[in-house]
Amino acid sequence: MHPPRPRRPVITWRPCADQTGPRVLGINPWVYDFAAYNLWSRPAGLLACLDMFARSGARTALLDTMDRTWLDQPWPVTRDNGTGPYPRTCLPNPGILGGVPRRFSRYGLPRETVAQTLARLQPPPDLILITSNMTYWYPGVISLVQLLRRTYPGIPLCLGGIYATLCPDHAGSLDVDLVVSGPLENADNWEAVWNLLGTGAPPLPEDSGLRLDTSNYQEQGFSVVLGSRGCPFRCGYCAGHKLYSGFRQADPEKVFKHIQEEYMRGIRNFAFYDDALLFRAESMIVPLLEKIISMDLKLRLHTPNALHVRYLNFELCLLLKRAGLHTVRLGFETSQFDCRPDSKLRRVEWEEGVRNLLRAGFDPRGIAAYVLFGLPGQKVRELRQSIKDVLSWGISPELTYYSPIPGTSLFEQARRSAWLPLDDPLAHNNSIWPCVHGGFSWKERQRWIRMTSKQ
Repeated sequence: MHPPRPRRPVITWRPCADQTGPRVLGINPWVYDFAAYNLWSRPAGLLACLDMFARSGARTALLDTMDRTWLDQPWPVTRDNGTGPYPRTCLPNPGILGGVPRRFSRYGLPRETVAQTLARLQPPPDLILITSNMTYWYPGVISLVQLLRRTYPGIPLCLGGIYATLCPDHAGSLDVDLVVSGPLENADNWEAVWNLLGTGAPPLPEDSGLRLDTSNYQEQGFSVVLGSRGCPFRCGYCAGHKLYSGFRQADPEKVFKHIQEEYMRGIRNFAFYDDALLFRAESMIVPLLEKIISMDLKLRLHTPNALHVRYLNFELCLLLKRAGLHTVRLGFETSQFDCRPDSKLRRVEWEEGVRNLLRAGFDPRGIAAYVLFGLPGQKVRELRQSIKDVLSWGISPELTYYSPIPGTSLFEQARRSAWLPLDDPLAHNNSIWPCVHGGFSWKERQRWIRMTSKQ
């Protein structure tokens, strides 16, 4: 018996009613970092942008360098819940990170494969949208831009996303035609991008920014759900308000329709990308969960962005359990409730929320709480106490390594604590422990891992 023929890497233009519309290619760059793991990762902002263009008469295509799109690509085994490691190519530590005792790598599809795939795309794009994630992942953006300039000389490149929004001056030094700061659905941004195409901007489609075009993904391991944009809180370590001001919720019926369409494609794992999923629960998440339950969809729901514990009343916990919430992540951050870097949680709310989850039938072994590690000026005893408080409930503390983020209230304090100058976004990398004296240490890392796993 002959082995199955490998499928040649290819990206294609999605059908469009108006075949004369502009061709817009969206690309998610590689991750250049010391560590990366696929925890239901999708470029949600880019998928929202492609949806907006598609509904405005454009033909769209997607190239996600961080996705196992093609069967003939070497890729590590993925877990049943859709998560898994990325393939990586080891590289020299860049610039100011030369002395970090960790191995730097490019994660994602092989560069040669991406180059060949871009060269095969016919007809060529009229506009290329490049997204960006962490500020310190900009080397991946640079590498992609260089490749695109060789492959498509003269085609306008538009860079958006987190890095472009938080570090616009730094991003402006790259060889791109436009840097979009903030959401594309902002009227000025929408018009500026269409100007690259030499045409006036059409009206913004309904629900712009709240709909994700996930149809380009052939892998059926998981899909993502976006029920809202923005967050009502302004935590000192988070730049959410810089990325999206205000708060918007989607129509729960439309969110359910997206889930149902993905379900019909065979997808069972769904990750919520909301920053405040439970805020104003009666308007979105409650009716959505009730619809999932009434239609008896057998789903595995995941909340990698963490739930706000203060909103976990018993009735909501029961709905989450019945609807299939599988991965429960809680925003705990620290047990210093009297002097927190945020105002989103009080001790009584924490205790009541966890108690409600357990009463609703969640196994404590399946619950994890994020604990911030490496904050500017953070005391070791505070971190130890936070870990101890989480473990006392039988749930797992999960260390979240602090990254200094421009535009946050903690950034200037971080600048004074950091052992590298934060003017270069490479120094924002949480893998190097930028605000911990002496930086990253394998010995210390193992010590903290042992501490979080004590039962």
